[in-house]
Amino acid sequence: MKINIILGGVGGQGILSIASIIGKAALSQGLYLKQSEVHGMSQRGGDVMSNLRLSSDEIFSDLIPEGQADIIIGVEPMEALRHLKFLKPDGWLVTNSRPFLNIENYTDRELIYSEINKIKHHVLIDADKIASEIGNSKVSNVVMLGAATPFLKIDENIIIDAINSIFSNKGKNLVDINIKGLKAGILEAQKMMVD
Repeated sequence: MKINIILGGVGGQGILSIASIIGKAALSQGLYLKQSEVHGMSQRGGDVMSNLRLSSDEIFSDLIPEGQADIIIGVEPMEALRHLKFLKPDGWLVTNSRPFLNIENYTDRELIYSEINKIKHHVLIDADKIASEIGNSKVSNVVMLGAATPFLKIDENIIIDAINSIFSNKGKNLVDINIKGLKAGILEAQKMMVD
């Protein structure tokens, strides 16, 4: 088993939390893991990108070559598009539809959605809306992780265990809302895959 994942978003959107959860789950499943992060001006809403490489065999590089990502998880749609050159032809683009409006001349949303819809395998959801509906807008990143879970080759229960492990010191309520966010994202992705 081998899977290459690109995470893209804006500083403060929880990219590194997603990477931590996936990493913990992968290690629990006995997989090798390599991770690298590229931080823009994350304190000021700059772009953040993380490469995650998981494999049942040893991994020698932490960077994913162009055209070799199995999944791109975008917590912000324009940032997801920024990394398309890394996606395999049969890879999955899983992205939030809600933009992070940190620049005056943000690209027209319909143009962004049009480009995303050109990707054969994609999931486009409003993770911010889903997170708000379940009771905590701050878990939109974990909603996005949930939407990507069907493609990760990691059992959902192992991901839930990772969430428990990572957030347990912050209280049961935070663990519970993150698990709820994960499940909501999985459900949303499954709906889109049926359509």
